[in-house]
Amino acid sequence: MYDLIVIGAGPGGYEAAAHAAGHGMKVALVEKKALGGTCLNVGCIPTKTLLRSAKALAACHDAKLYGITGGGEATLDLKAVQARKRKVVETLQKGIAAMLKKAGVEVIQGTAAFTGPRTLDVGGKALEAKNILIATGSTPAVPPIPGLKESAKVLDSTSILDLEDVPESLVVIGGGVIGLEFACFFAELGTKVTVVEMLPVIAPVVDSEISKRLMAGLKKNGVEFNLSCKVTKVDGATVHFTTETGEAKSVTGTWVLNSTGRMPVMQGLCLEKAGVDSDRRGIKADDTCRTNVPGVWACGDVTGRCQLAHAATREGMVAVNNMLGKSDRMRYHAIPSVVYTHPEVATVGATEEQLQKAGIEYRKSVMPMAIAGRFLVENEGQAGTVKVLVGKQHGEVLGVHMIGGECGEFIASAAAMVELELRTDDVRGIVFPHPTVSEALKETVIRA
Repeated sequence: MYDLIVIGAGPGGYEAAAHAAGHGMKVALVEKKALGGTCLNVGCIPTKTLLRSAKALAACHDAKLYGITGGGEATLDLKAVQARKRKVVETLQKGIAAMLKKAGVEVIQGTAAFTGPRTLDVGGKALEAKNILIATGSTPAVPPIPGLKESAKVLDSTSILDLEDVPESLVVIGGGVIGLEFACFFAELGTKVTVVEMLPVIAPVVDSEISKRLMAGLKKNGVEFNLSCKVTKVDGATVHFTTETGEAKSVTGTWVLNSTGRMPVMQGLCLEKAGVDSDRRGIKADDTCRTNVPGVWACGDVTGRCQLAHAATREGMVAVNNMLGKSDRMRYHAIPSVVYTHPEVATVGATEEQLQKAGIEYRKSVMPMAIAGRFLVENEGQAGTVKVLVGKQHGEVLGVHMIGGECGEFIASAAAMVELELRTDDVRGIVFPHPTVSEALKETVIRA
């Protein structure tokens, strides 16, 4: 019998397995595909690798702004970019395998299905454990839009990663994070990109003020937006939709990208045989990552609570800590997120809309990133903004929202402020390195 069996080797699963094994638990990790899960193989890492190449191309084209000539002639070889992507993924896969081996985790290739509350079937082999952690992740959602599933010209966030030729045009259904990152990438390669979004805003999880700035930046790069539009059908590479006023329109691309969200992977788990509660949003788990069945835990996208790789990792750790008798819980209000578009967006804590809805009194401070000299040095002709929300009475940091530069690299500092409920005076006493763009964060906080 194992102390723990983890189902799924994504960021939540493999980190939890290694953490548990490091504390003396006998651990097995079951994975039906490749180590690293969606994030490493068809998500976070591949997309950021592509975006890095697009950023390098943009840097070449903008080289004259920095006194360098000849950069405007640069072109991108998508086949070479894809080869680099595969190399990066393979390198990280090997790193995960080495980490698990060193920790003493037994990796089992196969598909797991519950046969009881503490028992699993993996390829005909019966396994039993004191604890089972479900970390099966998510998969691209396919909404019931006529023609969407049938069209050979429709790609999802997985299949689009294998394109080796730059398309002339691309229609993106969905203006969320995934759709926007691909829209940004292909627009910078010269593709005519059109986004069709049902809501009146893009990136709806982002503070509205920052979301508007992001859309302006993407429009500057050539992305066209159709907001408040409902897709009615897909005919080959043509997307038909109705506008807010009911007008029927259509747009045709070389390819269509379905980026309408993700759904939890629960099919085949036979959760009913274990008695685990779930609904269409995912497996129900509390802030200790316990399900309704003692000894069965869940983390990551399969819970539907927070579809971020680093949230899954933390949830897996919380689950293992509680298995070990160490009281721990998730605090979702301080989980940072980053949109890796150009310009980049980074955010943590409450948005202004959330504070208003909750009736929480606050003060707001909005400053240009250009108050930090490093931003001017590295972002010629570009704009950036830091927005900070603090409690009106005590000045505690409630939310930080940024756009511009590589703000994702220092959003962790803001996350610590929210997590620890630091006040503006507390932040005033923290020394930020100079010259760095992060100084813009400090200046915005202390002026709130």
